[in-house]
Amino acid sequence: MLSLRLAALNIDGVLLNDTFSPVIHQFVVSRGGTYSAELERSIFSQPQHIAGQRLAASVGGTMTGEAALAAYFEERAAHLDRHPVTITPGTRDLLHRLRRAGLRTVCYGGLGKEHFDHHLGRYARLFDGPGYVSTNDIRPGLSEIAEDVFGLRPAQALFVDDVARVAEAARHLGAAFVGRPSAFPHSHQRELMREAGVRHMIDRLDTLDERLLGRIDQEMSTDTFWSPALAAAGRERHA
Repeated sequence: MLSLRLAALNIDGVLLNDTFSPVIHQFVVSRGGTYSAELERSIFSQPQHIAGQRLAASVGGTMTGEAALAAYFEERAAHLDRHPVTITPGTRDLLHRLRRAGLRTVCYGGLGKEHFDHHLGRYARLFDGPGYVSTNDIRPGLSEIAEDVFGLRPAQALFVDDVARVAEAARHLGAAFVGRPSAFPHSHQRELMREAGVRHMIDRLDTLDERLLGRIDQEMSTDTFWSPALAAAGRERHA
């Protein structure tokens, strides 16, 4: 790798299946709210207390943020009884592939480390540094992961995430980003990623192969990773 030194992988929606979008959608529409791209933008990858406040507002503000968050996690627990958390196919191979490319690797997400230990503990030896970084208090946490945890410049890090808001933060910092937007039918993240100027999106982890890693590294080393035209168009649409 010419530029990249670190691959930071989001846990839910990348290494694990998306168990958040379906519950948030159901929470909103079952209470008479409107589920939209702007709602996703306002809630996804936010600290939990902010997400709770915005969930409450999305259904008319009759609940407090704390009550909305408690109800959400109760409904998520019921959802997981029917649709358990699963490891994304290709996770182990991706971790080995990143290490062969010479990249240090870390996992991150909004839940506590016990979530990582429970579901991905079998692969803990394939991660570097703390293994997992909880970003709830530092959302989205990209500069903190690259600079504070690993002592790197953001431009030396590749982030793989399922949320467009994280892509926007990566673009602002000059970090590399690969999107894995949710396959949930009501998700708006693919559209929002396009508007944010994301050029590399994958549906399967095996798509992030040696060739794509090399291309991303080359684009980062020549400062051509983020297309100015696409990024500007995305900013205009949300001005």
